[in-house]
Amino acid sequence: MRELLGKKLKYDVTTSYGLVLVPSQSVLTQEHLDLFQQHRIDFMDIMTTIEEEEEIESESSINSSEHLVQKASQYAKDLFERIQSQKKIPLLEIKNDLIPIVQQAAENPDLYELFQAVKAKDEYTHQHNIGVGILSTLIGKWLNLDDKEVALLSLAATMHDVGKITIAEEILLKPGKLSNDEYGEMKQHTVRGYNMLRETAGIHYRVALVALQHHERADGTGYPLGLKDSQVDRMSRIVAVADVFHAMSSKRPYHEMMPFYEVVNRMREGFFGELDPHIVAVFLNNMIQNLVGRKVKLTDGRWGEVVYINPTDDTNPLVKIDDIFVDLSRERHIHIKEVVV
Repeated sequence: MRELLGKKLKYDVTTSYGLVLVPSQSVLTQEHLDLFQQHRIDFMDIMTTIEEEEEIESESSINSSEHLVQKASQYAKDLFERIQSQKKIPLLEIKNDLIPIVQQAAENPDLYELFQAVKAKDEYTHQHNIGVGILSTLIGKWLNLDDKEVALLSLAATMHDVGKITIAEEILLKPGKLSNDEYGEMKQHTVRGYNMLRETAGIHYRVALVALQHHERADGTGYPLGLKDSQVDRMSRIVAVADVFHAMSSKRPYHEMMPFYEVVNRMREGFFGELDPHIVAVFLNNMIQNLVGRKVKLTDGRWGEVVYINPTDDTNPLVKIDDIFVDLSRERHIHIKEVVV
């Protein structure tokens, strides 16, 4: 394999389980070659990706993100099934194999392509774990957390719902409203996830705290303990924002994806009560500032392009439709239904 030294990979080299062994764009070193041999990666498979480098155009970032999300979601599905049967969380494997995929996906510079990629469209439970992991990683970077803390946040966010493996599928996948007894059972996933993680050798205590606290709310209305404000770990507050956004933006057993304006408005409604206001502000400000230049579909069925954000009414921008300009801050009956990728 020595002739591969110094070559640049066009695509990820993956294991037989679909896990990224060496990411695309890596310049191969002896360490990489040793890794290939350990995992019995076929020499010709690697050569093919290199030989095609100049012939095949690179995937678009959205396809790349969707590929990473799908890969991570499938991994999470298999992982959670193993945890359910073996009653053990393979922490080192998760850190080495799953979390790097989550962090790589969060690197997409196109925010709305990333949002589109992480939306759960069919198998909600495991896509949600990965979506929240990716979105929390993104928020952590926007909050200027250091790399070590972002890595810890990625792990905690991806494992935040591990306690749901103890909840019956007829409750998890119920298409209608849960009964009081079913809702009480569902809420137990926070405590059970906390206990599972706390008992895992080598786990950081904050990872377990996120599993316990991600449904707590700043005004004390959350569960399981009704904690308020600074009683809730900051990582738990970050994951709560990502959790709420992803849930509203995704297709779930009991509701369709919500329109863009409704997601933003609902997050804003709880701005000073339910969710951490600073984290919500950072998240929504980044979302809204990235709207300029975006093609959008309005609630009246028309398509246009966002050309200006109104500083005093940022969720109702100026939209160019063909040769006319529509100020949504004046046309109060029209809203952004969808941001087009």
